[in-house]
Parts: sequence; structure tokens; C-alpha cells
Amino acid sequence: MAEVICCHSTRLLSSPLSQAFILAASDQHSLCPAHFSQSPPDQGHGLRRESVIYQFLLLLLFERTWMNRWKSSVLHEGEGNIRSVKWRGHLIAWANNMGVKIFDITSKQRITNVPRDDISLRPDMYPCSLCWKDTVTLIIGWGTSIKVCSVKERHASEMRDLPSRYVEIVSQFETEFYISGLAPLCDQLVVLSYVKEVSEKTEREYCARPRLDIIQPLPETCEEISSDALTVRGFQENECRDYHLEYSEGESLFYIVSPRDVVVAKERDQDDHIDWLLEKKKYEEALMAAEISQRNIKRHKILDIGLAYVNHLVERGDYDMAARKCQKILGKNAALWEYEVYKFKEIGQLKAISPYLPRGDPVLKPLIYEMILHEFLESDYEGFATLIREWPGDLYNNSVIVQAVRDHLKKDSQNKTLLKTLADLYTYDKNYGNALEIYLTLRHKDVFQLIHKHNLFSSIKDKIVLLMDFDSEKAVDMLLDNEDKISIKKVVEELEDRPELQHVYLHKLFKRDHHKGQRYHEKQISLYAEYDRPNLLPFLRDSTHCPLEKALEICQQRNFVEETVYLLSRMGNSRSALKMIMEELHDVDKAIEFAKEQDDGELWEDLILYSIDKPPFITGLLNNIGTHVDPILLIHRIKEGMEIPNLRDSLVKILQDYNLQILLREGCKKILVADSLSLLKKMHRTQMKGVLVDEENICESCLSPILPTDAAKPFSVVVFHCRHMFHKECLPVPSLNAPAQYCNICSAKSRGPGSAILDMKK
Repeated sequence: MAEVICCHSTRLLSSPLSQAFILAASDQHSLCPAHFSQSPPDQGHGLRRESVIYQFLLLLLFERTWMNRWKSSVLHEGEGNIRSVKWRGHLIAWANNMGVKIFDITSKQRITNVPRDDISLRPDMYPCSLCWKDTVTLIIGWGTSIKVCSVKERHASEMRDLPSRYVEIVSQFETEFYISGLAPLCDQLVVLSYVKEVSEKTEREYCARPRLDIIQPLPETCEEISSDALTVRGFQENECRDYHLEYSEGESLFYIVSPRDVVVAKERDQDDHIDWLLEKKKYEEALMAAEISQRNIKRHKILDIGLAYVNHLVERGDYDMAARKCQKILGKNAALWEYEVYKFKEIGQLKAISPYLPRGDPVLKPLIYEMILHEFLESDYEGFATLIREWPGDLYNNSVIVQAVRDHLKKDSQNKTLLKTLADLYTYDKNYGNALEIYLTLRHKDVFQLIHKHNLFSSIKDKIVLLMDFDSEKAVDMLLDNEDKISIKKVVEELEDRPELQHVYLHKLFKRDHHKGQRYHEKQISLYAEYDRPNLLPFLRDSTHCPLEKALEICQQRNFVEETVYLLSRMGNSRSALKMIMEELHDVDKAIEFAKEQDDGELWEDLILYSIDKPPFITGLLNNIGTHVDPILLIHRIKEGMEIPNLRDSLVKILQDYNLQILLREGCKKILVADSLSLLKKMHRTQMKGVLVDEENICESCLSPILPTDAAKPFSVVVFHCRHMFHKECLPVPSLNAPAQYCNICSAKSRGPGSAILDMKK
């Protein structure tokens, strides 16, 4: 890539020869016009042994011979003026009106002639441009055509009378402009272009500014990489022949020569690219380019580009973006951070930079953070509270901010945002007592978290009522979870004046453990009766410590029938309880259920006597009594002529229940018989199995081996079902009272006989 970086004027001679001399003098070989020198160049100038001198019609080669004399030979003549000569290594290329020739100094032969393509163009007005890319690659530009020629070695079998080298055109393409000069740039080409354009108004051609293009040659076309229009004086009057391009290969410098100016161009590096981006105010792209190529840039620093970008954003009024970029650009440079904060303060935009200030590494001076907090405190309480929550408390002087908040609370004492923020500040300062008071005053949801986190149980012993008023469920859970820090006795005493809260606490304590609060069960009877009657009966059922007489008294005073019935039955007064159900509740189903629970015949008798003159009760008894009491007893007592609702259905149900009982009994009997038979068969199979008797078994009576050591001797062994073994002579002799033999061990344990299953003899 190339870019014009400087331009300075130079007065030049207007003749073509003077321009040619300038071009030839910059070449690495000695090419001298005869207009200036007709003799070989002086050796003191450090030139090559061979030199070329070309005139308008003649090209001469001078070679140094013995005794430092010069020998000249004509390379070319007779085809018009020679317009350009380029020498590289052992090859000399020149162009005249007919085409381009290449001469090989080593073989003293001209190896090729590349003819001119467009013969309609005047060679004096559109001269040929030559340049060597390397020692074997020649690039020819003439008119609008460019050719890339490669000099190659010929195979020995092909030589005969031919030169040892030949030229192959590897690429040839047309351009949209006239070529004034060529130069190589890596695998690309730098082309100085002469451009003619047509005026839209007059429709006449005029000379436009020359262009310096970089193109990528392809086999049959080219790809334009970049194009820069050059500003030179008098370009409107110049022709194609008035421009020339030379280059310094080692320094990648390119010289564009015109009649009035010399423009120097060089290969653009990353610094130049960043310069261009900054000039176009594309700061973000410049910053990105510098970060990507930070090892290759020399004149720029990422920090300087970043600061320029921030200043640009501030000037444009995009304060939030400027502040966001500070986070990336300033990094850990505390001094620059402080400088930028003061700049934002000057323009009244401290709020914009506050979210991006460093909070850990680095840490700025406390004054910086305090300055921003004061800014928010004056105009934005919510933003101030957010910063207090997000910033660590050690970034600023906590006491200074606390005093500032107190001053504002004097003007607005009920501001919840300020109060909550003050509580946070107290927490950072480990002043948990004041923080807890504010939390409780605000009824803030984080009060329990604060207590747990900082173990403030000693501070809440006198604030239990406030906690219960705020959230009784959470408060009770916390108190019960920390009984070791706040005792049950202390909580009950604190809640003495608030019995409804006292009940909530004791109820949850009872749910957790029926025995922990047993000393308060008597008190709980009144509390349940007053505030939570639905749970009174479950409490009476589950508690084993409440005084039944006290509970009965309270329930009778409040006419709690169900609870009174339960207490009477628990105290053994079932008949009074049943009477209360019948007289107070008039609920035969409940009375029947009660009688079933007690399973007392006298209660059933009382129930029948009470219900005998009440047809609805008789119906209920007939429907439910069948499985507990003989329904005939009830039916015989019913007076004749009494109308009983749904009597037929009740009788049918009694019969169905009776049939069901019969079926159940028969089914149970069948199951019992089948199981008994199955078990009997199993026992028989088990008893029929053989029993292993070997030398390891012993007689349970004499404790000697059950089998004799001499197998030839006769022996007799008795084995019982219990697997105990005896010598027959060790067992007692059967008598009239006990005709069978029994295991002495098992019969003694079970107090019953066990018959023998095996009598082995030999």
C-alpha cells in the first residue's frame, strides 16, 4: 500500500533530456545521456566495469578492458529514438519506437523483442515505462497495456543457434488509464497513471490529476488495491510524457516527478493508517487498529489515542460513552482516572462517570468518591443509595458521608431512601445497633438477614415485639432457631402484654416439640380459646401436660361443646360426654362415632334409650349399629305405630350388612383352612427331609461324639425334630406315663414334649 505523505516543489529543466537524466541518475546502474557525456564514466565515481551510454538513435555498451581502458560496442541503432533503458544484473532492457529489447551481457546476445501493441499512440507522447521487479522479471507499461515478462533458461537440447535464455509473458492486461511510470511493491505494482476525463458541461477532454495506483497483477487482468489522486502544480497542462516514477527499493520510497513538482511517496505503515483515521475523526477504529498492531506502531500510543477518543466524545456531548470508554482506556492508571473525573466535574457530568469508576484495583483517593456521592446526594437520592450499595465501604470516609446524610434527614426526616442508606452506612461502620433500629423503623425485609449475618441477638432482646409486629412468622422461626441465645422464658415475658403474639410463638413452639413449652400449656389453653379455637382440640389431644380440669372449666365457660366432650371422655366421664353430644349437638352420627371409639356396651344402651323416641335418631342407629350391636335389640324397643323415616332402606342395609358379615366369615374360614393345609404340608415336607449326622455332632447329654470312632461297633442314635441328637442309652427309658421319647432340652424350655424323628441303629 502507498500513500502520498509529502510534496515539495522543485524547479526543473523543461527538456525531456533533463528529466531523463534525473531518472537515470537514480538507477543503481550507470545510464548517462550522451547530451551530458560523450566519454565513458570516470572510474573514481565507483561505477560498474560496464557502462551504457544511449543517445536518441544509438545505444552503446562500454566495457573496462586491460590497463583500465574502455571498449565500446553498439547494442542497438537504426529504429528511432531510444526512450528508456533499465539495467538489472546481467540483463539490459531498453525501449524505442518499435518495442522493447532485452540484452544478455553474459552471452552478448539480444534474447527478445517485445513489440509495441498500440501503434496508434505516439511514442514520444506516451513513452514506454520499464522496471525490473527482480533479476529475471521485467515489467513493461506502454500506453494502457502492462506486461509482466519472465526471463527463463532454455534447455540445452533446444539451444542450437538460439540464445541460452528466452522471455515468457506471464501476465498481460489492459488498464483504463495511460501509464507514466511503474515500480514493484512486493508482489504488487505501483503505477503512475495519466488520466483524461470528459467534462459534463463542454463534453471536451481535459487532463485530470495524476494518480498513484497499487494493483495486483493477475494472468489476464488486474485488481486495484488502492488509488490516490496527486496534487501537482500545472497538472491541467501536463501530458503523459511529463510524469515519471522512480523508486528506492531499500527504503520503499517512490518519487513522482513532474515539470514543476517532485512528490515523494512511501509505503504506508500502521502509524500512517492511524494518522489517517485520526484525521478523519474515526477514533474508535484508530484505537482498534492500534490495539491490534501495538507491536508495529512506533509513533502512536494506545493511551494517547484513547484519551483523544474520550475528549472527542466529550466534545460531541456523548458523556455516557466517554465514561464507558474510560474504563477500558485508563485501566489501572489512578492519576489519569482522577484527572478525568475532575474534567467530568468541570462539565457537570460526574453522574455519567460514576458507574465506571474503579472499585478495587486501582483505588482512587477517597475525596474522588466522596465528591461523586455528594453530587448524587444533592440531586438524586436513589442514585446515591445505589452507589452506597454497590461501592465497598472502604472507598470513602464513612463518617463524612454519614454526617452528610444526617444533615439531609434534618430536612426530610421520613425519607425512606435516606434512612435505608443511613442503615447501610451504619452497617459498613459496624454500628449494627443503629442500623437495626432503622431497619425496624422502616420494617425492612432485610432486618432478619442483618440479625443473622452479624449475630445481633443480644440487641433484639428488647425488640421482640417490634420484630413480631413486622413479620411474626419469620420472627418466630428466628427465635425458635436460636433458643440458646434468646430463651423461651425471655420471649414469653417480652410478649406478656401482647397475648396474640404470645400465642403465635407458643403455638409454633408446640408444633416443633410438644414438651419444650410444657410449663406454658395451661396458659395456652386460654390463648387457643381466645385466638385460635380451631387448634384448641388438636392441642388438647396432643398435649400430655395441660391440666384437664382447667381446660374443662374454660371450655364449659365458653360453651365449647366438642372440646368439652373430648375432655369429659378423656377424664372417664363418657356417659356425660355422650349426653352432651345428643343434647347439645343433636348429632346422632357423632354420637355413634363416639360410642364406637369408646366401645362400651353401656354407652350403646344409653344411646338407644335416648334415641328410642326420636325417629331420625332411630334411622341413624339402624344404618350404623349393625356391626357393633345386635339390631334386634333396637328393633324390639321401637314402639308400634312409630313412623321411622326410610325404615325399609335401613332394614335392607341391616340385612346387607349381615350378609356381608356372613360372607366375610366364610371367606376368612376358607382362607384359614387353605393356609392351615398349606402350612401342614410344608411342615410335613420339612420333617421328611434327611438330617446330616457326622463326626462333628455330639450327644447333647454326654457331650461325646455322636458316632463311635470304631464304625464296626454297633450304635444307636436318636435325632429329634429340633435337630438335637442323643445316644439312645443317654435318654431316659420310656415308662407308662411317657411311652415316647422326648428331647430333654426342648421339652424343658417349652414345657412340652418333642417327639423323635429318627432312630438310627446299627
